[in-house]
Amino acid sequence: MFSPEGPSLRELAVQALSSVERGYDLLAPKFDHTPFRTPDSVLDAVARALDVTGPFDTGLDLCCGTGAGVGVLARLCRESVTGVDFSAGMLDVARERVRPDGPRVDWVRADARALPFGPVFDLVVSFGAFGHFLPGELPGLFGQVRSVLRPGGRFAFPVIAPPRPGSLGYWMLLGFDVVMRVRNAVWRPPFVMYYRAFRLGDVRRELERAGFGVELVALPEFGRRGDGSPRVRMVVARLPH
Repeated sequence: MFSPEGPSLRELAVQALSSVERGYDLLAPKFDHTPFRTPDSVLDAVARALDVTGPFDTGLDLCCGTGAGVGVLARLCRESVTGVDFSAGMLDVARERVRPDGPRVDWVRADARALPFGPVFDLVVSFGAFGHFLPGELPGLFGQVRSVLRPGGRFAFPVIAPPRPGSLGYWMLLGFDVVMRVRNAVWRPPFVMYYRAFRLGDVRRELERAGFGVELVALPEFGRRGDGSPRVRMVVARLPH
């Protein structure tokens, strides 16, 4: 992260003391050189898994950032792809860097909790954004996704298995969440980012309450844990026809 291409420690500190929107505006030029960008291996695995259920006509990358997920949709959609994000800085980088062949690509600045679209999409994807939403916001968020999907449309996103309690990864994520809670208690505006707030059981329940049928698809490229469970799953939430 502290390579010449990535942000410095000072830049990350300034970002973390800003609002979510302003923080990502500042980080945008160097975002693709940080671990926060979804790895290409995950993007490619999701594209392969969705390819067998397509093709799709129109796609939406929810909280698109610098547009990595738009590249996935461009491989799956025949007519048009839209990236939506509330950071103008991230969208500026996306417009410059993501110019796939194939379908038309549009970029829209908007809040995922108030999407400015009707039911015009066949597929919605999202990568690495859900830590920015508090658990109480999930019903509204999933309701927004439902409102922009056509009948039979799909909402898909990868979920990495959480680290086991007591492991180094577990304590690292717990420590990060504690730091963020302290930061938000003493500094305004808040910067919402919690790694342990997006729990698969809660997510599945809220998707079903929003009217989706939910399927969990293992991504075999990432193998399985010691207990046999997949390391990475794709959640595929589908509306009835």
